[in-house]
Amino acid sequence: MRKGGVLHAEVEIEVPFFDVDSMDVVWHGHYVKYFEVARCALLDRIGHGYRQMREAGFAWPVIDLQLRYVRGAVFGQKIIVRADLIEWENRLLINYLIRDAQSGERMTRGSSTQVAVDVASREMQFSSPAVFVDAVARTLA
Repeated sequence: MRKGGVLHAEVEIEVPFFDVDSMDVVWHGHYVKYFEVARCALLDRIGHGYRQMREAGFAWPVIDLQLRYVRGAVFGQKIIVRADLIEWENRLLINYLIRDAQSGERMTRGSSTQVAVDVASREMQFSSPAVFVDAVARTLA
């Protein structure tokens, strides 16, 4: 199991029909979308979601994404997607775990790495902006 974070958020998703293939199994690319839903919930918990990032003058592109599929989700299945904040001072590293809502069985795990980019100059920042680090500190307090 991957390392848990200092903060986390969980969301429950019922797999919709439009996310599955002809075998009723979730197409592999949709797991990234499920990670994003949990990541947004985590950022909202911190009080510094994508709107606040943009207002602060920074974009946060994903520079690395890792996924490990254990078992496919199927149409109508309820899944829990957990996002754990691992690193935030120099980059944004989040670990994810998708599990079956009923049994708790682990289905997919992964991680994403994002870096701050100054919107005006388009320059990558080598440390996270103070406004984001401060938001995490306030949430941890």
